[in-house]
Parts: sequence; C-alpha cells; structure tokens
Amino acid sequence: MTHLSLHTISAESLQIPGADPWHANPEDPAVTVMTDFRERASVTVADNATIDSALEHMKHAGVRSAFAIDAERHTVVGLITAYDITSEKPMRLLHTPRHEVLVRDIMEKISEWRVVDFAALSHASVAAVAHLFEESRRTHIPVMEKSDRGTTTLRGLLSSARVKKLLSP
Repeated sequence: MTHLSLHTISAESLQIPGADPWHANPEDPAVTVMTDFRERASVTVADNATIDSALEHMKHAGVRSAFAIDAERHTVVGLITAYDITSEKPMRLLHTPRHEVLVRDIMEKISEWRVVDFAALSHASVAAVAHLFEESRRTHIPVMEKSDRGTTTLRGLLSSARVKKLLSP
C-alpha cells in the first residue's frame, strides 16, 4: 500500500479554484468539454412546471438547459433549453396563455433526442464535437453510456455554447 503524508505549503494566498479562465484546444479529448454527471449533478425541472419557472431555475443554476423529470416516477422524460422557452416555440400554443405553458408542452421528449455514445466520445476530439454541433445545428447533445449489464444511462451533456466559449481565444 502506498503511504501518504501531509505537508505544509509556503504560499500566503491561493487563486480561487475554478476562477481561472479555461480554454480547450481542438485536439483536446472530447470528454474534457462534456458535463460529466459522475462529477456534477444535472439540473432538473418537473415536467409539470411552468416554462417561466423552469427558465428562472436554469438562470439561478447558471445553465441553459435542464432535464425534465416526471416527479411521480422519478425519471427523466425530456430536455428543455432556455432557447426553447425564449423562442417562438411557446407561442405555437396560441390557445394557451404563456403563463400556463408547461415544460412538458415544449420539451424535447427522449424519443426525439439525438445522442452520442460515451464510448465513441472517449475516442474523439473537441474539434469533432464542434463539427457535430455545426452539422446537427443542435444546442445540446445528451451523452449516453452502456453499462456492462447492457443498461443505458445518461452519462453527460454537451453544450454548443460551452464548446464555442472554450474554443474561443
């Protein structure tokens, strides 16, 4: 067994963790730009919440998307983005006043998702992710992982805005 020991440091102050600007290079591994749900909790909203409350929750969490959950079954049933809420998508439901439009009314249901496999992403570059966003014209791409038992789980999320931000000089 490896022996660990404690030591002191001579610095009187340290930079705040996570405050340093981080950039990605096109040749970096693709998983470096993925929000990994093994390291960070996902942001969720109830599918029966109003879109305005969902948008407020996303703003508070500092994200542009959230997984819609069925509160009774405790399962993910869709994905909603700030763009979905602020675009004309809610206005397509003209018979419903905006304050009554629910997340489930405009979310992208799982059956409509376009996903990428974690195993494939593990062998790709950030440039490949950027190309995938350009090609698909999507704002968010869920990352799925197949377990040894054959079950598929939601492993992470890719965000077009985050990739663009990290690749910008």
